Amino acid sequence: MTDADWKKVKYFKKAEFVCPCCGVCHMNKELIWKLDLLRELVGEPLIITSGYRCERHNEAVGGAPNSAHLRGNAADIACPDHLLRYKILKYAFYLEFPRIGIGKKFIHLDVDRTLPHPRVWVY
Repeated sequence: MTDADWKKVKYFKKAEFVCPCCGVCHMNKELIWKLDLLRELVGEPLIITSGYRCERHNEAVGGAPNSAHLRGNAADIACPDHLLRYKILKYAFYLEFPRIGIGKKFIHLDVDRTLPHPRVWVY
């Protein structure tokens, strides 16, 4: 994503997706456009808890060795209640996110087609 691309994003800022340990942010444009549309459809703010991860940070948080986060193809969204989880999942399927992970407190969405897809899993 270029700085010009980020200016077109309605609901998110680049800073929400940067790796917390090194400040790098190489996010996939398709993912960001889909997340922006998802936010529009859900109708309430979405908190990104993990976006781009460098290898060091991915290892520190226990991420999969081939995580889509390493390539900027994934984001985790905080999910504090059942209604928000329902809305996110409803519209994630509608928007055809190819990979969806469901955790107790977050939803993982990714567009990494180098990994098995379509897939839905639980943590």
